[in-house]
Amino acid sequence: MMRLDRGKCPRALAVVSVLTACAAPRPLEGEWIDLTYEYSSETIYWPTASGFELTVESKGETEAGYWYEANSFRTAEHGGTHMDAPVHFARAGPSVEEVPLWRLVGPAAVVDVSAQALTDRDYQVTADDLLAWESEHGSIPEGAILLLHTGYGRYWPDRMRYMGTDARGEQGVAELHFPGLHPDAARWLVENRSIGAIGLDTPSIDYGQSKLFESHRILFERNVPAFENVANLARLPSTGATVVALPMKIAGGSGAPLRIVALVPK
Repeated sequence: MMRLDRGKCPRALAVVSVLTACAAPRPLEGEWIDLTYEYSSETIYWPTASGFELTVESKGETEAGYWYEANSFRTAEHGGTHMDAPVHFARAGPSVEEVPLWRLVGPAAVVDVSAQALTDRDYQVTADDLLAWESEHGSIPEGAILLLHTGYGRYWPDRMRYMGTDARGEQGVAELHFPGLHPDAARWLVENRSIGAIGLDTPSIDYGQSKLFESHRILFERNVPAFENVANLARLPSTGATVVALPMKIAGGSGAPLRIVALVPK
Protein backbone atom coordinates (compact mmCIF):
# COMPACT_ATOMS: atom_id res chain seq x y z
CA MET A 1 0.00 0.00 0.00
CA MET A 2 1.43 3.42 -0.95
CA ARG A 3 2.00 5.82 1.93
CA LEU A 4 1.95 9.59 1.70
CA ASP A 5 4.62 11.75 3.28
CA ARG A 6 2.62 14.55 4.90
CA GLY A 7 5.53 16.92 4.66
CA LYS A 8 6.01 16.40 0.95
CA CYS A 9 2.51 15.93 -0.44
CA PRO A 10 0.20 18.70 0.85
CA ARG A 11 -1.71 18.84 -2.45
CA ALA A 12 -2.25 15.08 -2.59
CA LEU A 13 -3.44 15.07 1.01
CA ALA A 14 -6.17 17.58 0.22
CA VAL A 15 -7.49 15.25 -2.47
CA VAL A 16 -7.21 12.21 -0.19
CA SER A 17 -9.10 13.95 2.62
CA VAL A 18 -12.04 14.75 0.33
CA LEU A 19 -12.14 11.27 -1.17
CA THR A 20 -11.97 9.69 2.28
CA ALA A 21 -14.88 11.81 3.46
CA CYS A 22 -16.94 10.92 0.39
CA ALA A 23 -16.28 7.21 0.90
CA ALA A 24 -17.34 7.24 4.55
CA PRO A 25 -20.45 5.17 5.32
CA ARG A 26 -21.76 7.82 7.76
CA PRO A 27 -23.05 11.33 6.97
CA LEU A 28 -20.30 13.83 6.30
CA GLU A 29 -19.29 15.94 9.25
CA GLY A 30 -19.49 19.20 7.38
CA GLU A 31 -21.55 21.19 4.92
CA TRP A 32 -21.28 21.07 1.14
CA ILE A 33 -21.70 24.54 -0.35
CA ASP A 34 -22.38 24.94 -4.05
CA LEU A 35 -20.25 27.76 -5.46
CA THR A 36 -21.79 27.45 -8.93
CA TYR A 37 -24.49 29.46 -10.67
CA GLU A 38 -26.92 27.44 -12.75
CA TYR A 39 -26.93 27.87 -16.52
CA SER A 40 -30.10 29.44 -17.89
CA SER A 41 -31.34 32.33 -20.00
CA GLU A 42 -30.34 34.62 -17.09
CA THR A 43 -26.69 33.53 -17.01
CA ILE A 44 -24.28 36.44 -17.35
CA TYR A 45 -21.74 36.41 -20.19
CA TRP A 46 -19.16 38.87 -21.46
CA PRO A 47 -20.91 41.62 -23.48
CA THR A 48 -19.51 40.30 -26.78
CA ALA A 49 -20.48 36.65 -26.15
CA SER A 50 -23.77 34.95 -26.89
CA GLY A 51 -25.64 33.51 -23.92
CA PHE A 52 -26.73 30.05 -22.88
CA GLU A 53 -29.34 28.31 -25.03
CA LEU A 54 -31.20 25.12 -24.10
CA THR A 55 -33.17 23.41 -26.86
CA VAL A 56 -35.71 20.72 -26.02
CA GLU A 57 -35.26 17.77 -28.36
CA SER A 58 -37.71 15.36 -26.72
CA LYS A 59 -40.08 15.68 -23.79
CA GLY A 60 -43.04 13.47 -23.18
CA GLU A 61 -44.47 9.98 -23.17
CA THR A 62 -43.09 7.62 -25.78
CA GLU A 63 -45.19 5.22 -27.83
CA ALA A 64 -43.84 2.50 -25.55
CA GLY A 65 -45.39 4.22 -22.53
CA TYR A 66 -42.38 5.61 -20.67
CA TRP A 67 -41.30 9.21 -20.09
CA TYR A 68 -38.31 10.52 -22.07
CA GLU A 69 -36.51 13.89 -22.01
CA ALA A 70 -33.42 14.97 -23.98
CA ASN A 71 -32.06 18.43 -24.71
CA SER A 72 -29.19 20.08 -26.50
CA PHE A 73 -27.41 23.21 -25.34
CA ARG A 74 -25.16 25.90 -26.70
CA THR A 75 -22.77 28.07 -24.71
CA ALA A 76 -19.65 30.16 -25.03
CA GLU A 77 -16.67 28.88 -23.02
CA HIS A 78 -16.43 32.01 -20.90
CA GLY A 79 -19.73 32.67 -19.18
CA GLY A 80 -21.50 31.78 -15.97
CA THR A 81 -19.36 30.01 -13.38
CA HIS A 82 -16.42 28.87 -15.48
CA MET A 83 -12.71 28.17 -15.59
CA ASP A 84 -10.20 30.10 -17.65
CA ALA A 85 -7.48 27.70 -18.74
CA PRO A 86 -4.00 29.25 -18.99
CA VAL A 87 -4.02 28.98 -22.80
CA HIS A 88 -6.72 31.69 -22.74
CA PHE A 89 -3.91 34.28 -22.44
CA ALA A 90 -0.69 32.23 -22.61
CA ARG A 91 0.27 30.79 -26.00
CA ALA A 92 2.03 27.75 -24.54
CA GLY A 93 -0.28 27.32 -21.56
CA PRO A 94 -2.37 24.20 -20.94
CA SER A 95 -5.87 24.00 -22.35
CA VAL A 96 -8.82 22.83 -20.27
CA GLU A 97 -8.18 19.10 -20.48
CA GLU A 98 -4.47 19.62 -19.73
CA VAL A 99 -4.91 21.42 -16.41
CA PRO A 100 -3.69 18.92 -13.77
CA LEU A 101 -6.27 17.71 -11.29
CA TRP A 102 -4.19 18.77 -8.29
CA ARG A 103 -4.84 22.39 -9.27
CA LEU A 104 -8.59 21.80 -9.06
CA VAL A 105 -8.81 20.41 -5.52
CA GLY A 106 -7.30 22.05 -2.47
CA PRO A 107 -7.70 24.05 0.72
CA ALA A 108 -9.60 27.30 0.32
CA ALA A 109 -8.04 30.61 1.30
CA VAL A 110 -10.85 33.18 1.19
CA VAL A 111 -9.79 36.83 1.19
CA ASP A 112 -12.67 39.19 1.96
CA VAL A 113 -12.26 42.58 0.26
CA SER A 114 -15.98 43.35 0.09
CA ALA A 115 -15.67 46.43 2.33
CA GLN A 116 -13.34 48.03 -0.21
CA ALA A 117 -14.94 46.67 -3.39
CA LEU A 118 -18.55 47.54 -2.58
CA THR A 119 -17.60 51.21 -2.26
CA ASP A 120 -15.39 51.22 -5.36
CA ARG A 121 -16.58 49.35 -8.45
CA ASP A 122 -13.08 49.61 -9.93
CA TYR A 123 -11.30 48.24 -6.87
CA GLN A 124 -8.27 46.04 -7.51
CA VAL A 125 -7.15 43.59 -4.83
CA THR A 126 -3.62 44.45 -3.74
CA ALA A 127 -0.67 42.52 -2.37
CA ASP A 128 -1.28 44.42 0.87
CA ASP A 129 -4.76 42.87 1.03
CA LEU A 130 -3.20 39.43 0.72
CA LEU A 131 -0.55 40.21 3.33
CA ALA A 132 -3.22 41.52 5.70
CA TRP A 133 -5.05 38.20 5.34
CA GLU A 134 -1.82 36.32 6.05
CA SER A 135 -1.12 38.41 9.15
CA GLU A 136 -4.32 36.97 10.61
CA HIS A 137 -4.43 33.46 9.13
CA GLY A 138 -0.87 32.55 8.26
CA SER A 139 0.76 32.09 4.88
CA ILE A 140 -1.48 31.09 1.97
CA PRO A 141 -1.02 27.29 1.87
CA GLU A 142 0.84 25.59 -0.94
CA GLY A 143 -1.66 24.30 -3.50
CA ALA A 144 -4.46 26.48 -2.09
CA ILE A 145 -7.40 27.65 -4.13
CA LEU A 146 -7.34 31.38 -3.44
CA LEU A 147 -10.82 32.92 -3.54
CA LEU A 148 -11.36 36.69 -3.60
CA HIS A 149 -14.67 37.71 -2.05
CA THR A 150 -15.64 41.12 -3.44
CA GLY A 151 -19.30 40.91 -2.43
CA TYR A 152 -20.54 41.27 -5.99
CA GLY A 153 -22.21 37.87 -5.90
CA ARG A 154 -25.14 39.58 -4.15
CA TYR A 155 -25.97 41.26 -7.49
CA TRP A 156 -26.22 38.12 -9.64
CA PRO A 157 -27.97 37.89 -12.15
CA ASP A 158 -28.59 41.64 -12.47
CA ARG A 159 -26.14 42.57 -15.26
CA MET A 160 -26.26 46.28 -14.52
CA ARG A 161 -25.36 45.92 -10.85
CA TYR A 162 -23.01 42.95 -11.32
CA MET A 163 -21.03 44.22 -14.33
CA GLY A 164 -21.74 47.94 -14.25
CA THR A 165 -23.63 47.80 -17.56
CA ASP A 166 -26.26 45.80 -19.37
CA ALA A 167 -25.10 47.00 -22.79
CA ARG A 168 -23.88 44.40 -25.29
CA GLY A 169 -21.09 44.33 -27.83
CA GLU A 170 -18.09 46.65 -27.72
CA GLN A 171 -20.15 49.38 -26.08
CA GLY A 172 -20.78 46.99 -23.18
CA VAL A 173 -17.08 46.15 -22.88
CA ALA A 174 -16.22 49.87 -22.65
CA GLU A 175 -18.75 50.35 -19.84
CA LEU A 176 -17.67 47.43 -17.61
CA HIS A 177 -17.04 48.35 -13.97
CA PHE A 178 -16.37 45.60 -11.42
CA PRO A 179 -13.48 44.68 -9.09
CA GLY A 180 -10.56 42.39 -9.92
CA LEU A 181 -7.01 41.48 -8.98
CA HIS A 182 -4.29 44.11 -9.42
CA PRO A 183 -1.43 42.96 -11.69
CA ASP A 184 1.09 43.76 -8.94
CA ALA A 185 -0.77 41.37 -6.62
CA ALA A 186 -0.86 38.70 -9.33
CA ARG A 187 2.89 39.13 -9.77
CA TRP A 188 3.45 38.91 -6.01
CA LEU A 189 1.45 35.66 -5.88
CA VAL A 190 3.36 33.85 -8.61
CA GLU A 191 6.71 35.03 -7.28
CA ASN A 192 6.12 34.39 -3.57
CA ARG A 193 3.40 31.74 -3.19
CA SER A 194 2.49 28.44 -4.87
CA ILE A 195 -1.28 28.41 -5.25
CA GLY A 196 -3.16 25.81 -7.24
CA ALA A 197 -5.77 28.18 -8.69
CA ILE A 198 -7.48 31.50 -8.07
CA GLY A 199 -11.14 32.51 -8.27
CA LEU A 200 -13.50 35.38 -7.51
CA ASP A 201 -17.13 36.50 -7.61
CA THR A 202 -16.90 38.82 -10.62
CA PRO A 203 -16.78 38.21 -14.40
CA SER A 204 -12.98 38.50 -14.70
CA ILE A 205 -9.76 38.21 -12.73
CA ASP A 206 -8.84 41.61 -14.20
CA TYR A 207 -11.08 44.49 -13.18
CA GLY A 208 -13.74 45.69 -15.61
CA GLN A 209 -11.82 48.62 -17.08
CA SER A 210 -8.69 46.58 -17.83
CA LYS A 211 -7.47 46.90 -21.41
CA LEU A 212 -4.35 44.71 -21.23
CA PHE A 213 -5.61 41.87 -18.98
CA GLU A 214 -2.28 41.83 -17.18
CA SER A 215 -3.39 39.74 -14.20
CA HIS A 216 -4.65 37.02 -16.56
CA ARG A 217 -1.34 37.07 -18.41
CA ILE A 218 0.83 36.99 -15.30
CA LEU A 219 -1.08 34.10 -13.73
CA PHE A 220 -1.50 32.09 -16.91
CA GLU A 221 2.16 32.33 -17.86
CA ARG A 222 2.76 30.40 -14.61
CA ASN A 223 -0.05 27.92 -15.46
CA VAL A 224 -2.37 29.12 -12.67
CA PRO A 225 -6.00 28.73 -13.87
CA ALA A 226 -8.74 31.16 -12.87
CA PHE A 227 -12.33 30.58 -11.77
CA GLU A 228 -14.74 33.42 -12.56
CA ASN A 229 -18.33 34.17 -11.49
CA VAL A 230 -17.95 31.99 -8.39
CA ALA A 231 -21.09 31.94 -6.22
CA ASN A 232 -21.72 32.00 -2.46
CA LEU A 233 -18.28 33.12 -1.29
CA ALA A 234 -19.94 34.93 1.62
CA ARG A 235 -20.80 31.49 3.04
CA LEU A 236 -17.20 30.30 3.24
CA PRO A 237 -14.88 30.77 6.22
CA SER A 238 -11.51 32.41 5.66
CA THR A 239 -9.80 29.04 6.15
CA GLY A 240 -10.74 25.42 6.73
CA ALA A 241 -12.88 24.61 3.69
CA THR A 242 -11.80 22.25 0.93
CA VAL A 243 -12.70 23.15 -2.66
CA VAL A 244 -13.38 20.80 -5.57
CA ALA A 245 -13.57 22.59 -8.94
CA LEU A 246 -14.17 20.37 -11.98
CA PRO A 247 -14.63 21.96 -15.43
CA MET A 248 -16.29 20.36 -18.41
CA LYS A 249 -13.39 18.52 -20.05
CA ILE A 250 -13.23 20.27 -23.43
CA ALA A 251 -10.28 19.16 -25.56
CA GLY A 252 -8.37 22.24 -26.66
CA GLY A 253 -10.69 24.53 -24.71
CA SER A 254 -9.57 27.95 -23.53
CA GLY A 255 -12.27 27.78 -20.87
CA ALA A 256 -15.21 25.67 -19.75
CA PRO A 257 -18.31 25.65 -17.57
CA LEU A 258 -17.25 24.80 -14.02
CA ARG A 259 -18.95 22.92 -11.20
CA ILE A 260 -17.23 24.15 -8.05
CA VAL A 261 -18.18 23.14 -4.51
CA ALA A 262 -16.71 23.49 -1.04
CA LEU A 263 -16.80 21.21 1.99
CA VAL A 264 -16.87 23.24 5.19
CA PRO A 265 -16.15 21.16 8.31
CA LYS A 266 -18.31 21.49 11.39
